[in-house]
Amino acid sequence: MHLKGESRQRHRAMKPPCHPRTMSGRRQASKKSEKAFNSPLTLSSPLTVSTTTKQKPRPPHNPKPKITCSSLTTQSQSAKHHLLNLISDQERGLKTQNDTNKRDSIIKAIDAMAVLGRNTVTTGDSLSATWRLLWTTEKEQLFIIEKAYLFGTQAGDVLQVIDVDNKTLNNVITFPPDGVFFVRSSIEIASSQRVNFKFTSAVLRGKNWEFPLPPFGQGWFETVYLDDEIRVVKDIRDDYLVVERAPYNWKE
Repeated sequence: MHLKGESRQRHRAMKPPCHPRTMSGRRQASKKSEKAFNSPLTLSSPLTVSTTTKQKPRPPHNPKPKITCSSLTTQSQSAKHHLLNLISDQERGLKTQNDTNKRDSIIKAIDAMAVLGRNTVTTGDSLSATWRLLWTTEKEQLFIIEKAYLFGTQAGDVLQVIDVDNKTLNNVITFPPDGVFFVRSSIEIASSQRVNFKFTSAVLRGKNWEFPLPPFGQGWFETVYLDDEIRVVKDIRDDYLVVERAPYNWKE
């Protein structure tokens, strides 16, 4: 028993003592680890932890711009002025009847306006107005304008009065100071630019008299361009019409 105790003491004595520098290094390493564990994670840390699932980037949303009848681009403004300049000296179309080249130039300008207005809605509330004639190829209207002197008068404003809500259309030729000829029609909106119409009655009226006429036809017209000032129209007979918003509202 005594020998075994001595052997243990010798064994312990043979164990090399811990080097003070090694113990100090362990304490410093332990403190550094503890400090690093307690330090907040910064953007400069090489190790990052993410619990967010990566999502595929969404494609950009590019909605088509809405085009309204009152919006005028530089291009449409230029085309509009060109058309108005072409018809400005044509006496509402009377001179154009005998000038094929001029007529072709005006129709070409109208077609250019139609291209600019092709994606617009022209049969909404903005269609309701009293429209005054600037130029047309409609032979009946031009005949009355030209021959009004035979009845001892002259044609005044030629109008188209549209009420979308009430579904009515009046074509009006005035003979100042008191005369007027107008044709009443009912209308139906057929598409974004087309309106169907049907004549219901016609009236030739003077100061103290009125002469009714029977209705005589139906058809459609398309407003190919519309803004706050003018309206450009093509109809079922390939006639053309350019009108402006009148500064007044016509009433029967």
